[in-house]
Amino acid sequence: MKRLALKLLAAATLTALGHAALAADYPDKPVRLVVPTAAGGSLDTLARLLGQRLEAALGQPFVVENRAGANGNTAFEYVARAKPDGYTLLVASDALAINPSLYKNVRYDPMKSFAPVALVTTAAQVLVVKPSLGVKDIKSFTALAREKGKALSIGSPGSGSAGHLSAVLYQSETHTAWTHVAYKGGGPAVADVVGGHIDGLFVTLAPAVPQVKAGKLVAIAVTTPKRSSALPDVPSVAESLPGFDVTNWQGVFAPAGTAADRVARINATIQKIAAEPEIRAKLNDLGFETATGAPAELGQHVQENFSKWARIIPQANITVD
Repeated sequence: MKRLALKLLAAATLTALGHAALAADYPDKPVRLVVPTAAGGSLDTLARLLGQRLEAALGQPFVVENRAGANGNTAFEYVARAKPDGYTLLVASDALAINPSLYKNVRYDPMKSFAPVALVTTAAQVLVVKPSLGVKDIKSFTALAREKGKALSIGSPGSGSAGHLSAVLYQSETHTAWTHVAYKGGGPAVADVVGGHIDGLFVTLAPAVPQVKAGKLVAIAVTTPKRSSALPDVPSVAESLPGFDVTNWQGVFAPAGTAADRVARINATIQKIAAEPEIRAKLNDLGFETATGAPAELGQHVQENFSKWARIIPQANITVD
């Protein structure tokens, strides 16, 4: 019996050593970072920044592969079907958890089809309005929205986008209504608020902050529970509406079934990268806050986002083309 126990212990030790050796050897060839957007956007910029640093740290190319389409579903489904060997990774945002409530017949499960690797950043949406609207805070904006109703035009980067969902949640919490104007991206929407074509907009910080600082837009509130370091003087919606929270996140995933030691190696490397002052500064310039943690933390964000929007999207009758 004792001899059998010793054999089993030896076998377990050899297995553990084998896994450690595999983790140490990984990666030994190029790794693909699949991005669900076209080149040039903030998520693509984040992926390229990570890819450069991961390559320097791990000694293999991390090649960004843009697979835009269907609001990210093209890339999500592609990675969900990829071989779970650690050589195909996904750099994704909250659309991964939102889309199953927006689209019919999505061919992936945000909780079951992927192995969370690392939460990299979080970010806020910001409600901005044109200066001529004459409001500068939540109280006056809400009062104006109740007064003008559908005569007030508030845009978003697109139907079903985080900006649109922020607006829907805000309307629900404040019992307001306005005309929603959907754009194909935050840049054109910001330009139309600056030009006075629409009254306001819920949008990510990156395209809005320069216009706020230039005095061309008025920032009313950010959608995260705490204020953003990019706009420290702008209150959060939660300061007036406790519990309000639309926190965008960006993270790295692998196909489900990817070896835990490979996931752990990428996670540890990303955490070191995100701690670099230069990287933190670059991410802050994009409107991101670094927020790295264990893979389970990213998984929790996916689960919470999926549950929240699966409830709110049908209630609001949000549809996409």
